Amino acid sequence: MGDSSSRLAGNPHAGHAGAHAPRLALAGITKQYPAVRANDDVTLSVAPGEIHALLGENGAGKSTLMKIVYGAVRPDAGEIRWEGEMVEIPSPAAARKLGIGMVFQHFSLFETLTVGENIALSLDEAFDLKALARRIREVSAQYGLDVDPQRHVHSLAVGERQRVEIVRCLLQNPRLLIMDEPTSVLTPQAVRKLFGTLRRLASEGCSILYISHKLDEIQELCDTATVLRGGKVTGNVSPREETHASLARLMVGHELPAYTRRAHTPGEVRLDVKHLSMQSEDPFGTSLDDVTFAVHAGEILGIAGVSGNGQAELLAALSGEARDAFQSRMGRTGRHGAAADTVTICGKPAARLSAGARRKLGFAFVPEERLGRGAVPAMSLAENALLTGHRQGMVRSGWLRTGAMRAFAERCIGAFDVRCGGPDALAQSLSGGNLQKYIVGREILQAPKVLVVAQPTWGVDVGAAAFIRQQLLDLSARGVAILVISEELDELFDICDRIAVLAGGRLSPARLTGETNAEEIGRWMAGLFGDRGAGAGRPDGGPPPAESAAPPAHA
Repeated sequence: MGDSSSRLAGNPHAGHAGAHAPRLALAGITKQYPAVRANDDVTLSVAPGEIHALLGENGAGKSTLMKIVYGAVRPDAGEIRWEGEMVEIPSPAAARKLGIGMVFQHFSLFETLTVGENIALSLDEAFDLKALARRIREVSAQYGLDVDPQRHVHSLAVGERQRVEIVRCLLQNPRLLIMDEPTSVLTPQAVRKLFGTLRRLASEGCSILYISHKLDEIQELCDTATVLRGGKVTGNVSPREETHASLARLMVGHELPAYTRRAHTPGEVRLDVKHLSMQSEDPFGTSLDDVTFAVHAGEILGIAGVSGNGQAELLAALSGEARDAFQSRMGRTGRHGAAADTVTICGKPAARLSAGARRKLGFAFVPEERLGRGAVPAMSLAENALLTGHRQGMVRSGWLRTGAMRAFAERCIGAFDVRCGGPDALAQSLSGGNLQKYIVGREILQAPKVLVVAQPTWGVDVGAAAFIRQQLLDLSARGVAILVISEELDELFDICDRIAVLAGGRLSPARLTGETNAEEIGRWMAGLFGDRGAGAGRPDGGPPPAESAAPPAHA
């Protein structure tokens, strides 16, 4: 990105007129949609070199406000001042010309283009693709966000796509950088590196608007914070002078309940994976190499790891999607891609079973992508209930029972506190946290014996995250075997009995949560376990405990 003097001195917007004015000042910003007032008389100010947090639960109006700053949405009322001067920002291109860059939580990438081509589309000046590819590699490596400019976006996992968004924004040399949930895919070491980068940018005069649901990050990184609730500002605070409880109270309006672990004794193995090796169908994907683990009834096993290290392939192998894709390619000739007992569900060899047949055994699945895989955006919640819950009395003699579909959706909405317009609300109309609660609830209400959940609280506010995690704890207490694949280490340490790490398609030993820490798991996320790092088994460097042994009962 060059040194600070060249980056700032060369910017035509760094004039003297706004030298003592805020970089960005919003006053009275209001945006009304037909069903909701997303922003209601919002005031916010960010100084040059300031790292300013924007806090609020899902649906509080944060994304709408940031889209207004970035020119993607026009406000109904209010004014925007940039370095002391009144401005209108009619488009993202106009925002970029001012020096505003934004990393979106929900990605704005073209699936059929490469990483380099997607980044090129965001550049307003002439470019050479080969030179740009070299620059992408340099910047991504510099900030620990390695991406391959030649890969097509459709082949990238969710976490890898977020890295592309961050690198694309950094290449624009922004004077105001808006970051929406930027660390959800990073190891603790990479988070430290990113924080160092952001502090350096701030010291060079770049202003940063930082949106995150991780309150410890906010307190560590940010100078000031504006809190939104229901579209209105409920507080302007110094995060370091607040507690987690006080920040959460400003966000959600009440105290967050503490997690409750109910006493129960883990039982038999419900999900057993033995020596699973699988070539990735994606030429840029990560193949699985001899993955072995077991999940017991009443246990939550967590698998950590940076996105793109084989998570997508493992999820496809467990859910049956990999098997179904293989059968489709082979024209159902009877050939199979794996031994039948590579994956066992409730004692039944399942590696050659379809996704539907696995669900009949009691298997349930929450994918990491809410819209498009977990739910169909343009379908109602009642219709989305049918997708995986059709065995719950929603189909009779080949006919859909719309009443049963609506009743199931209403039960899910009520039981899981889904804030929406009812069972007829379209999936795409829900905030991220509410849609996630609905998808998780839809699977739990089917009374599974095994539940696999990917990124259960990715981009979800603290209130919804606490609710979802408690639901998983309650489900495990009822004897369900749960596998959680997540890049949120705090989440894994909060709810899991054991934690393993997937890196480069290899799975580390599973460690009892109380016998490891974030630093060790972070090293393992870099692949430093087994023959790649000392002491990968127990804290004393000995061999890991046998996978077949049942974990101890919960306290």
